[in-house]
Amino acid sequence: MSEGKIEDPGVAASAVVHALVDRRQTLAVAESLTGGLLAATIVEIAGVSAVFKGGVVVYATELKHVLAGVPQQLLDERGPVDPDVALALAEGVRERCGTDWGLATTGVAGPEPQDGKPVGMVFVAAAGPDGATVQELSLPGTRQDVRIASVTSALSLLVAQLRGSTAGIAG
Repeated sequence: MSEGKIEDPGVAASAVVHALVDRRQTLAVAESLTGGLLAATIVEIAGVSAVFKGGVVVYATELKHVLAGVPQQLLDERGPVDPDVALALAEGVRERCGTDWGLATTGVAGPEPQDGKPVGMVFVAAAGPDGATVQELSLPGTRQDVRIASVTSALSLLVAQLRGSTAGIAG
């Protein structure tokens, strides 16, 4: 494992769940290209019910607006594969689910490019009590490889945010 980067989605999910339990904070997810894989990975961890409220799979562009609150103008101007859309997804699911943290994925898993965006272009975002952050990824491999790496990257991003944040720590 390289410094600061978690390579296994289960290890990353465990780190997220345990950090949230320690902080007594909650999480919701908004997923596009991962299609529920992020939530499924999180709920594999024992004790997750104390911190995970749920999420939305907003695979269709219009559902990003309707269910996750992404501004329609943003989607119209930039399309669904965009860093600001990822941030809006994370912030929207956090607000709509009433959680401390929102985690989001959007991108192109393939096998073909989408709206001029190449396969493997992915944005993951985390929104929490101290603000939001987004990461752009360029992921190689098959459709499944891109989806799994997107889940791991999103969870790793949240782990980094949790380690860097002191907001909401019980004590």
